[in-house]
Amino acid sequence: MPAATDPRILVDAATRDDAAVFRLSADRAIVATVDFFTPIVDDAYDFGRIAAANAFSDVYAMGATPLFALNLVGWPRDTLPYDLLGDVLRGGADVAREAGAFVLGGHSIDDPEPKYGMVAIGEVHPDRIVTNAGALPGDALVLTKPIGTGVLATALKRDLLDGAAIAPAVAVMTTLNAGAARALRAVRAHAATDVTGFGLLGHLHNLLAASGAAAEMAAAAVPVLARAAEMVGRGAVPGGTKRNRESLEREDAVSWRPGVPEVERVLLCDAQTSGGLLIALPERDVPALVAALEKEGTPAAAVIGRVVTGHPGTIAVT
Repeated sequence: MPAATDPRILVDAATRDDAAVFRLSADRAIVATVDFFTPIVDDAYDFGRIAAANAFSDVYAMGATPLFALNLVGWPRDTLPYDLLGDVLRGGADVAREAGAFVLGGHSIDDPEPKYGMVAIGEVHPDRIVTNAGALPGDALVLTKPIGTGVLATALKRDLLDGAAIAPAVAVMTTLNAGAARALRAVRAHAATDVTGFGLLGHLHNLLAASGAAAEMAAAAVPVLARAAEMVGRGAVPGGTKRNRESLEREDAVSWRPGVPEVERVLLCDAQTSGGLLIALPERDVPALVAALEKEGTPAAAVIGRVVTGHPGTIAVT
């Protein structure tokens, strides 16, 4: 990406953060992000809901409030009926409404493979932006959703599971990170990111690299969706999950301590869709954050590790 030097640009791609942030005035900044993908479930309405929740997640990860969205659509007009597309768009609109945002338009193209997502726009006070670059040694790491959605979606595609079996995963993926963001804003969080395609370890690696720190993580402390471990054992591992692990290990970004099971190593690298927020904050503020997350009813409120001094971006998994 070209280097951005304008003083109004508060966050760009340089730190691999979740969204761009552009200052409008002393007390207003715009947060902008975009995300879209191919279907990961069979139900068109659920696909739309998941894609929208995933797009707004990047806004929430910056500590911002969603304002509006624009649809992005690729659709095989000659092979799939428009009624199905209507269900996708209705799902996206319903989640946007839940977020308190508006869908104001968008763009569509004829595409051999269906795709859907959103440009999501939010607003934040320039002094209250939460980036991925502020974690400090001694901070605790808290995760707000269980992992395993990539494995479960792959198991569905391979007919190892039916729609009923992955309903808990759909419920997690369609849950907005709005509650997690409200809890985040109520404490002195140093850094945050949402967990999506790079997996839990990949996004933690980016957060640590941007913050100039390392981390220790307890694999057993990470919440995992039901049947995800079973599906790993049956070979339902997405290509993106494999690439995530290969990349981290090739860069020596992760060290596996003795006793970490192979299944957990896979799941910690699993490519997620609409995952939770990963929050770094002072240890003393953890009880307040966990209490706030539980009050908000987030799918998880798990303390999974801590930030330590070490080579930036490295993670020791016990």
